[in-house]
Amino acid sequence: MYTEKVMDHFKNPRNMGEIEDASGVGTVGNAKCGDIMRVFLKIEGDVIEDVKFKTFGCGAAVATSSMATELVKGKTIKEAMLVTNKAVMEALDGLPPVKVHCSLLAEEAIHAALWDYAKKNGIVIDGLEEPKEDIGEEEIPEEE
Repeated sequence: MYTEKVMDHFKNPRNMGEIEDASGVGTVGNAKCGDIMRVFLKIEGDVIEDVKFKTFGCGAAVATSSMATELVKGKTIKEAMLVTNKAVMEALDGLPPVKVHCSLLAEEAIHAALWDYAKKNGIVIDGLEEPKEDIGEEEIPEEE
């Protein structure tokens, strides 16, 4: 059973879309299981001024993407690094055990976008590790 907050973020996702001139873009997921998340960050100075996402997956994947973007928008990079899958789940008042992996993907998508930003700008972000694997464009299903 999903909480009211999960259903609200699924039915009314916040920050959905793309940022054309994104400072960092991160894509995580597994095309075989169906959940793929792409996060776009617009960073000015040290602050995440804007964040958008595109998610292909279940309702929990959309809801966790939406909540994760809400949690990092307006935050510094250091503050965004503190947003964990547990924080996403807590902000949504919980997830069913079989959907916990969606909150982990949301955390990983934020970190992948921050990694891309750091790589593009030749900087090191404390505590940030290189993403395990980046999903290629060809693996993301086209919108209909």
